[in-house]
Amino acid sequence: MVPRQSQAVIPRPSSIAFFSSLLASVAIALVVAGPLLANVGVLPPLSGFYTFLLGIQCAALGLAFGALGLRATRTGRPGRPRAWFAVVSGAALVAIFLAIALPAHRLPRIDDVTTDPDDPPVFEAAADLEPNRERDMAYPADFAPQQRAAYPDLAPIRLAAPPPDAFARARSAAESLGWEITAADPARGVLEAEQRSRVFRFVDDVVVRVRPADGGSVVDVRSKSRDGHGDLGESARRIRAFRTALAGAAGGS
Repeated sequence: MVPRQSQAVIPRPSSIAFFSSLLASVAIALVVAGPLLANVGVLPPLSGFYTFLLGIQCAALGLAFGALGLRATRTGRPGRPRAWFAVVSGAALVAIFLAIALPAHRLPRIDDVTTDPDDPPVFEAAADLEPNRERDMAYPADFAPQQRAAYPDLAPIRLAAPPPDAFARARSAAESLGWEITAADPARGVLEAEQRSRVFRFVDDVVVRVRPADGGSVVDVRSKSRDGHGDLGESARRIRAFRTALAGAAGGS
């Protein structure tokens, strides 16, 4: 009688590796879907942003479980490619997020920035818009010291041009930056606008005020976010971009 040959036992694939790859796949889907759906208007901006953050959390979990999966499959157990997929994709997504978030970590959590905290321009037309009717559009007094510490370069912009010319230049600068003008009163020197962020389509309200000063004009700007409790420095960058564009408009006239 010929003895039966024993069959080799094939180890079961690692469930940890499978779970890590599942988390990584979900993370990629959420990270892509959040900005995309917000950009096309399917999700509100804040919902799109939270979807993106959920994707980053899944990526971090996928990275952790992927590391465990690599440990579980180090002896040849099936599932190692899945674990590597989770580790590589999770590390990439987390690294991208940290590269964006860490530079803004030291910035204050304020969503209203102006060139003149002592006498900020007032939102009038923006206050009547439906998204702002239940909001307090006044500049918070406690933002002033935080803003001065974080953005010491922001100050009233002085021009040698008379107010009518300065207002025209301010409008030209705003339009060159892609702002959507919502109200303009040249007689009072007040211009209001909206600007949407490129990725999540967050809407910020902006007001520009032009007043006579020392034979020329002084221009003040204020930018206020509609969502969240901080803007990661976006309002300050917007004001700086306006200041640069205004200098260009003045130099080209």
